Amino acid sequence: MSTPSDDRPAASTSAGDPAARPSRRVFSPEYKLAIVAEYESAANGEKGAILRREGLYSSHVIEWARARDAGALTGGPAESTTSTKRAKRSAEQVELEKLRRQNEKLQHDLTRTQMALDIMGKVRALLEGLSESAENDEPRRTS
Repeated sequence: MSTPSDDRPAASTSAGDPAARPSRRVFSPEYKLAIVAEYESAANGEKGAILRREGLYSSHVIEWARARDAGALTGGPAESTTSTKRAKRSAEQVELEKLRRQNEKLQHDLTRTQMALDIMGKVRALLEGLSESAENDEPRRTS
């Protein structure tokens, strides 16, 4: 008796190594648009059949419909947008950003130190006032 797994070639894995991870599926924008259109035009009972036939989840279709509505599914290559999202910054821009963060941190520390010194000056004045009033309020001893 032959099973579907008998027809597949055996993967070469060592005893301690788990099976290789399957590669992630990548869908073209045309495919996504076609599936979203078919899914939205189908009756409620047929939507599940479309998902099963294509091996998809409803979350795929919902995400693709949102991308279509936002204009992200224009028909370009599927992975080119992720590689160009972040443009490389020059060394000067990186250094400038680092120096700005450092400057902001130092300004924050300076403000905190100035507030602490202000509080310490007020505490000193208060303690001097209490000390003077305590010296003046002591009853004189008469012997």
